[in-house]
Amino acid sequence: MSGLEIDKLSMRFDLPNGSSVQALKDVSIDLKAGELLSVLGPSGCGKTTLLNIVAGFLAPTAGEITLNGSRVHGPGPERGMVFQQGALFEWMSVRDNVGFGPRMKGMAEKPKREIVDHLLDVVGLQEFKEKAVYELSGGMQQRVALARCLANEPDVILMDEPLGALDALTREKMQGLVLKLWKETGKTIILITHSVEEALLLGERLIVMAPRPGRIHKEYNLPFADMGVGQDLREVKKHPDFATVREEILGMIWDMEEEIMGGSGS
Repeated sequence: MSGLEIDKLSMRFDLPNGSSVQALKDVSIDLKAGELLSVLGPSGCGKTTLLNIVAGFLAPTAGEITLNGSRVHGPGPERGMVFQQGALFEWMSVRDNVGFGPRMKGMAEKPKREIVDHLLDVVGLQEFKEKAVYELSGGMQQRVALARCLANEPDVILMDEPLGALDALTREKMQGLVLKLWKETGKTIILITHSVEEALLLGERLIVMAPRPGRIHKEYNLPFADMGVGQDLREVKKHPDFATVREEILGMIWDMEEEIMGGSGS
């Protein structure tokens, strides 16, 4: 069976004082291979916890995850992670960062070099391949992080606020790159974001989560990711349905935040 299945996932954190926090409850998602899912919700709804469980960094209290028919137990190379900060080896060159995974797997030098050069072409960093990571801008570092993730040939790419620290123009360019890579590689992608517009632009499917406990509140199937491939994303935002769905989701999340704050509006 091809794809990622999250089945009745729950996560409870037990605290030292004897109390507990139910971070997730009965979350089920069925992703076909090659789908792009964006996940939205107010702070504390369990978005990052969900991603960390899929990555294998956390073991759930209940439920299970299967990828291509095999149950997920701990981290594995078939799931690649891109963090908000690139988590790169800053003292290494761009080339060495991207080639790190293949080198750890014992890949021969020639095929490793071919993979690295191809990916650097894809993310537009070929002329920067000998630069140290610390010499690059934030947007360039995230391009390196994407290329490094792809070099490991994962089936699923997990992205935790990967563009959140970038300025508006760089963020828009990177959103276009994510869509390009999604279409060209056919990878399954789960993207966590706090930006409603970004979730709409990048999510072929979009899930809004609610807190206390974290659960799926509403799911959308959207046309905007396909529309945005190779197009000016600002034109996609002008689509009348884009504004309608954006306002609906913003109102939904605003109401959740108000409830969390006790209706104080602060």
